[in-house]
Amino acid sequence: MLFPLRTPRGATAGTEAVAEPAGGWAPADPMPGTGFWAQPADVAVLLDTGSVLLAGGEDGRRNALNTASLFNPVDKTWAPTGALQTSRRLHTMTKLAGGSVLVTGGVTGPLGSPVRGLASAELYEPGAKTWSPVPDMHEARFSHSATLLPNGHVLVAGGCAERSSDTRRALASAEIYNPIERSWTKVKPAMTDGRFGHPAILLKGTSKVLVVGGIVPAGPGQYAALGYCEIYDFDKDAWTPTGSLATPRKGHQATLLDNGSVLVTGGDIVGVLGQDWTISPFSQNSTERYDPVGGRWSPDTPMTWGRSHHRAVRLGSGKVLVLGGTDDGTFDIGYRNAAVYDPRPKTWADAGPMAVGRWAPAVLGLGGESVLVAGGIVRSGAAAPTIGEDLLTDTAEVYTS
Repeated sequence: MLFPLRTPRGATAGTEAVAEPAGGWAPADPMPGTGFWAQPADVAVLLDTGSVLLAGGEDGRRNALNTASLFNPVDKTWAPTGALQTSRRLHTMTKLAGGSVLVTGGVTGPLGSPVRGLASAELYEPGAKTWSPVPDMHEARFSHSATLLPNGHVLVAGGCAERSSDTRRALASAEIYNPIERSWTKVKPAMTDGRFGHPAILLKGTSKVLVVGGIVPAGPGQYAALGYCEIYDFDKDAWTPTGSLATPRKGHQATLLDNGSVLVTGGDIVGVLGQDWTISPFSQNSTERYDPVGGRWSPDTPMTWGRSHHRAVRLGSGKVLVLGGTDDGTFDIGYRNAAVYDPRPKTWADAGPMAVGRWAPAVLGLGGESVLVAGGIVRSGAAAPTIGEDLLTDTAEVYTS
């Protein structure tokens, strides 16, 4: 069946991108192999050496990978490093204060059912370029969040876990890793709402972590987006509900801005009623901004195009680069386009297209106005050349404004 071409969904007057691109893309050497990284997106880490560590992920058939590699931003080359002790996808990577990298949870092995999460964690030592195990978490989880706290501890929150042989459940539990003692402590009480695939943001100048939207299972193979948000206060060891998103979102991004507010972009709602009482299967072009003082979300300038499974990175200038993604209505082709958001006038500008369209790539700010994007899905579903296998890319590119 052929489908008619669609115009940008929700585009409104005054939100069109400017003619002159706000930056450009330069090719880097290809990665040692292909891979992609679904939510959570925190899978690339800038080491104290200046190199970027990328580990795990999944191949085009959703099999977990144990490969790890280092990217040199100076000559834009890749080199393999020690492999993970356990293959992982849907895991998190967090650089600790001492420079080592903590990897938590995820799913291992080939694609299969039931999907069971991992409780295991491991630590990468940049000097030796090796991985070593650390004590297991109290609960197995994947698609969770991991946030470095000001005291050097790591908050791991939410995630997904097996409910039965063919269903899953969203976790409301959380725990904290102490890198000095190499131990885990449960957070009590649990989160207000179980969720997975959610962004988590350490609010500026505080020990508070904001978790934004996410996913809850609704039946075998069925999922719904959340609009609920909440805050973990490390000083009080407590969760508190805060203002809800105007629109439930999954596959979205949340970015801390220089003034302490948080920008949310895109995502999809899987048929949930919108504010205008209409149902749309497509990804959103809307954005919202969170005020941590008032604890409220307010609408911000829409993007020109709706997108999910994209990436958003704050640049050194305080602007935000949003790149790639796909549309939830089809999940077929990765986008090449990118845009830059300026928080002061609340405007969007064209950032020039990537050489390769992609969704669910690994992305990391390299400092200043530079951003690395690597891997991702080029074609999936009906658009993929091989049935049952998504087309991935090993290409990498660097954005500079």
